Amino acid sequence: MTTDNQSTTITRQLVPENKRMECTAKLFGSHFPLRLEPYIYNITGQLCREYRGGYWDFNLLSNSGFYMAPHSDKTFHVSCENGFQGELSADALGIVACLYAYSHLSFGGDDFAQTCAEHYHLLREYAFGHLEEGEIWRAID
Repeated sequence: MTTDNQSTTITRQLVPENKRMECTAKLFGSHFPLRLEPYIYNITGQLCREYRGGYWDFNLLSNSGFYMAPHSDKTFHVSCENGFQGELSADALGIVACLYAYSHLSFGGDDFAQTCAEHYHLLREYAFGHLEEGEIWRAID
């Protein structure tokens, strides 16, 4: 993200285990456990056949965004409906799954849809500086 000809780096901070519920409730309310979280897991399973569940890290971004990603050092093979096929780290897979979910859920026409639209753009800003930026864009294009 660039403002006034100065580059601003967006950083992430891991949400501590004991703050996860408080964090997601503040950002998404009851929509997180009922709609967003299950949708992200579902999307991940569709994008990556080898995904079998597991623990996920929750990340807050310095621009007020949020994303979650599988807690893994594994590289995942991803196959998207847009024709993209490639390898993504767990972190990049989480970003892609969250971007898909935010985009899809942003068309609901309610306050939660607006929240998802905002989080889509916040996460997209963060993805511009990610090490796997090119693969992320190809996966969501």
